[in-house]
Amino acid sequence: MRLFPAAAVAFITAGILNAQTSPPIRVDVRLVNVFVNVTDTNGSPVGGLTKDDFTLAEDGHPQKISVFERQSEMPLSIVLAIDTSGSVNKDLPVEKRAAHNFVHSLLRPVDRLDLIDFSSEVREVVPFTNKLSRIDYGIENLMTGPATALYAAVYLASQSLISQQGRKVLVLISDGSNTVKGTDYADALEQAVRSETMVYSIIDVPIAADAGRDTGGEHAMITLSQETGGKYYYADAAHLAEAFQKVSDDLRTQYLLAYYPAHRIADSDFRTIGVTVKQPPNMPYSVRHRTGYYAASGQSLQ
Repeated sequence: MRLFPAAAVAFITAGILNAQTSPPIRVDVRLVNVFVNVTDTNGSPVGGLTKDDFTLAEDGHPQKISVFERQSEMPLSIVLAIDTSGSVNKDLPVEKRAAHNFVHSLLRPVDRLDLIDFSSEVREVVPFTNKLSRIDYGIENLMTGPATALYAAVYLASQSLISQQGRKVLVLISDGSNTVKGTDYADALEQAVRSETMVYSIIDVPIAADAGRDTGGEHAMITLSQETGGKYYYADAAHLAEAFQKVSDDLRTQYLLAYYPAHRIADSDFRTIGVTVKQPPNMPYSVRHRTGYYAASGQSLQ
């Protein structure tokens, strides 16, 4: 088992800052993958769309879709991050049962999952594997603690996904509170975007009324999901299994659009992505995808 104390986060952050001050390196333009979910007015997935139904742009410039897949079969690299702090400890037995079901229903032989828990620190319980017995054992041996290192968990989970293949997914279960200093929200979001991680937030609501809830933390989890092309779900203990099932369904109904950025030079290393779809009359579709990506520093597109 591997521990991620706050000092490790500071070390990683310092490394990124040093890298940003290095001379720019000219690199070849790479294929950019965009995973897209399309739903109707009832929130149901829309299948059967073709490449011609989509329009794709980068920083407002139209792009040619070079790769198109319905219901992408690309392997999944998943980090399942479970909040084990005192504020959600009462729901931990339910979270464990729901996590077992989620892993067994979703994970295929080509997929891999990494299990972490976080309270006062972030702990890797099971490294990336597709062995269900190891994951099951890890879920039953989570450790609790008094504080909540939420942003450090997002940061380090995203960091671990950088070297993984396929679709990169973080399933985050928490009530949204962050009570450990060090990594802040901006650090966590940037690292998730840089690693091209889709964040699926399951917000465990401990108290129905606003009083006593960290609504700011809940909003942070929502924004993390929206910016990375994932999705968020509110769930009390009675509906955690349903939320896990929705995550599984969402990952099974993604379109893959991929493109080589058109020849030009960008002023910023952050590129925005826009995707639109042909709309049927009287029944508009909703389109969800990551809002952008970071190109390599100094990358030329000419």
